[in-house]
Amino acid sequence: MSFSHRMEFLLARTLFAIMRALPMGAVLILGARLGDLARLLGIRREVARANLALAFPERTVGEREQILVDHYRDLGMMLCEASRGRGVTHAPDGAVIAAARGLEHLDPPLRAGRGAILLTGHYGNYGLLAGWLGRRNPVDLLVQGIKNPAIDALVDETCSEGGVRRLVGGTGVKRLVRGLRDNRWTFLLGDQDAGKGGVFVPFLGRISSTSPFAAELSLRTGAPIVMAFITRRKDGRNEIDVLPPLALERPQASDAIERLTALHAAELERWVRKHPRMWFWLHRRWKTAPPAAGRSGDVPAPGVALGREGVMGRA
Repeated sequence: MSFSHRMEFLLARTLFAIMRALPMGAVLILGARLGDLARLLGIRREVARANLALAFPERTVGEREQILVDHYRDLGMMLCEASRGRGVTHAPDGAVIAAARGLEHLDPPLRAGRGAILLTGHYGNYGLLAGWLGRRNPVDLLVQGIKNPAIDALVDETCSEGGVRRLVGGTGVKRLVRGLRDNRWTFLLGDQDAGKGGVFVPFLGRISSTSPFAAELSLRTGAPIVMAFITRRKDGRNEIDVLPPLALERPQASDAIERLTALHAAELERWVRKHPRMWFWLHRRWKTAPPAAGRSGDVPAPGVALGREGVMGRA
């Protein structure tokens, strides 16, 4: 292990130990201050400002700056919360999760025995969401591996504590499909820029390259897409909302992947507009320009086709 990797691991392990020793209220206060520090240091701050300006041109600069402040604080709280592992996912009722609505939408997929695709975005403490739902049924989380192997092992250990099986791309996809056949739940994030191989669908007023993986997986396996969101309350606790499975008309049509991807992108947009501080603004969401008719990046007029390139071989 390189020296830098050793130092990263030492810092992460120290942070985890501190967070697990502190009471929950202190953890959230410290997390908010860490978020303030990250913002003041300018960590991807200009990327976040540019994204907010693209998504909310109708809002004043002051309103967007307040969203930015609140977002960085939530990121810090999320990081500190996540380091507690089982301490948050299996906390007593009401301590970390103040309310959970729509859990009944998970019962029909369980009875059908084909698993379910739990889909969200980089919105709120999605790791806590996966772990908390994993108390009801085993959950698989598909991720990219972390370059630092010690950090990767630490994160894997923390996920396992929280009841989530972490699968890394490649062979992880095959295990994920087998998991659905065993009636496990697959937890996916479907909102980052997917490059030229993505499906180009509307999101926050712009045509956005979006991963088709969730739609492809659902249409190939028959597992429904059930969207879920975790939103932080003013008192620091979280609320969970599980939505009815996405319903797609004409699932056998040639454009089914595009339409199903557009459906889940529209639902995420609805939640981001309601609670903008919860979404991850630090990612360059619109770095891939749409093809041909959508080149300007604006949402096309009704009837303009949505584009995708090379999406079928990715699952």
